[in-house]
Amino acid sequence: MEALGLGEGDRERLKYASRMCAKVDNAAIQDGYMLYHHALFVAEDGTWAIVQQGMCPSDRTARRYHWLSEELRDGFVVEPHTGIAGDTLRPVVLDMTARRSEGCRKASLDLAREGPARVNRLLRSLRARGQKSLLNWLPEQARRALGPAGLEAPLKYLRMPWRLNWDALARAYELQPGDYEGLLAIRGIGPATVRALALIAALVYGEEPSWQDPAKFSFAFGGKDGVPYPVNRALMDEAISLLEDAIARARLGQDEKLRALKRLRGLL
Repeated sequence: MEALGLGEGDRERLKYASRMCAKVDNAAIQDGYMLYHHALFVAEDGTWAIVQQGMCPSDRTARRYHWLSEELRDGFVVEPHTGIAGDTLRPVVLDMTARRSEGCRKASLDLAREGPARVNRLLRSLRARGQKSLLNWLPEQARRALGPAGLEAPLKYLRMPWRLNWDALARAYELQPGDYEGLLAIRGIGPATVRALALIAALVYGEEPSWQDPAKFSFAFGGKDGVPYPVNRALMDEAISLLEDAIARARLGQDEKLRALKRLRGLL
């Protein structure tokens, strides 16, 4: 950082960005992928990009999360990604970063600011006999998307947690964060606590979170290492030819076409 001439304030902002990106993709988005890779890229002017990758243990598929500092118009918790790439779309994902989760975020924040005793009472009031799953409270459309097999064997990341980090909730009560990002930034506020607050917000306050997978892009031709399947070179060449033909036929000036073709070739 010092080699770039960045001051202490800039370094602290980069540390915060690094930590929040990891926290969001690990706790605010619960899609079954465990982060195992985190890379921070910094430009001379202090702008940054972060790329994280997660692995789903059940089917060993990968998912990549892309962040750009210039795109963070609404902070770290409101649809902050420039792209989420994966080869599998999940039928149900708890996404607290979606705009439609705004009410759930506010209700979760209110709950955390009321203190752990209040959260504990509400959690106990919802606890039925035996372990329950968030699938019990999913919208009917989401339940149908999972199918009978999914309902019989609910994913672990959608189970209702009964053991929360009560120390972290106590810190949230003391700090009284001003927004959901501030709540998420508190150390110890992890996936289980986020999930429990979201469920209580939905059942008690009627503020449903988003259950839609936020992945925006898919790997078209396989991973860089041939996992989960080898790259289909013939299909890749066909797609490149199709794009080149589309650019050639487009109603663009010659200079614009050349620039588009150069950008396309830069991806090869």
